[in-house]
Amino acid sequence: MSIKRQHNPYISSIRKEQDELVLQYLPAVRAMAYRLRERLPTSIDVDDLISIGTEEMIKLSRRYDRKQNDSFWGYGKKRVYGSMLDYLRSLDVMSRANRRLVKLVNKEIEKYLAVYEEEPSDEYISKVSGEDIKKIREARDGTKIISVMPINEQITIYSGEDTPQLVEKEQLLEIIKSVLLGFKQREQMIIQLYYFEELNLKEISDILGISESRISQIHKKLLAKIRDQIGSYNG
Repeated sequence: MSIKRQHNPYISSIRKEQDELVLQYLPAVRAMAYRLRERLPTSIDVDDLISIGTEEMIKLSRRYDRKQNDSFWGYGKKRVYGSMLDYLRSLDVMSRANRRLVKLVNKEIEKYLAVYEEEPSDEYISKVSGEDIKKIREARDGTKIISVMPINEQITIYSGEDTPQLVEKEQLLEIIKSVLLGFKQREQMIIQLYYFEELNLKEISDILGISESRISQIHKKLLAKIRDQIGSYNG
């Protein structure tokens, strides 16, 4: 004889409140996914980002305690965004096998930008590198994905070394601050808008009246100088 589970009004009330939280902030998750998607290659489906973010928000709603934090979105925003980045990290384009080509493509882009102040075509990179153009396109997609990651991860990928093992987090922040002091005010603003305001290259271009290629060049210059500083720090 099966025993029918009794209805618990208290548990039902808690679960209803948790579900309402998720529904209340679902538009914020969607907005976050669309904002992130604007900075990514077209191969990334925004619905996948929304799904990942929603799943994380459901998990967070089950652990949320109003007594410790009176803002659910304040409590969960970074974690939801982090779940989307975790999804991007899991993609094949971010695998170590592809990072060699990503680094090669990035190097060719830097060289071309320094001379022509615009990014080269896929055909050009394919020609000078001797790599298949399809692989070049995949690598450039990988570069776009890498560019939304925290700076320390970007340094790790492009240097081939584990940044956290080279410098402590506080030391890395000091290095970044030191490097930025050597940048012009407008260049500093570009980094601020890209990393902290999370604007895409087109939006920054519209605000500052600078080409997207020039903004990309400044971003790559920052990463290169940080890599150099880390190298001299540990030399």
